[in-house]
Amino acid sequence: MSRMDIVPDDKNWTWVLERTCDVCGFDAAAVGVESIAGLIREQAEIWPTLLAAADVGIRPRPDKWSVLEYGCHVRDVFDLYDFRLHLMLDNDDPVFPNWDQDETAIEQRYHEADAATTASELVAAALRLAESFAAVTDSQWRRAGRRSDGAVFTIESFARYLIHDPIHHVYDVRAD
Repeated sequence: MSRMDIVPDDKNWTWVLERTCDVCGFDAAAVGVESIAGLIREQAEIWPTLLAAADVGIRPRPDKWSVLEYGCHVRDVFDLYDFRLHLMLDNDDPVFPNWDQDETAIEQRYHEADAATTASELVAAALRLAESFAAVTDSQWRRAGRRSDGAVFTIESFARYLIHDPIHHVYDVRAD
């Protein structure tokens, strides 16, 4: 069984680097790079509680992911961004391999995942990513990388862009 009833998200979310998110209130300009690792660790503390809910796998609406599906997504975002961060640290101006989050949700069968395993994997991925960001030196924050759609990031903007995702999804699951 697949969960094709979600309309794929094709928005270019890079606008969150320029203005406050009108849905969750995230303000990227207010986030200092020195706080990124701590914010990721905070997410590592929040998500296991969300994933322990009795109705974790139930969608609040047919067109919105369940907490479990969001948790799987956030876990995968943490893994992906750790990979991309290391690409920027180890290479000059790398182009990130494309990632289709909606296709991944279907292929990985997010809706059938085990919530406790997902929570454990999310925490581990978050802590790895937090350590990677904690190790970024002052001179490395300006290193650049690009998405396949041409969006250009420095490690600094990449960090601010990244942290919006799990924070926004906490809002998503608590809003219903």
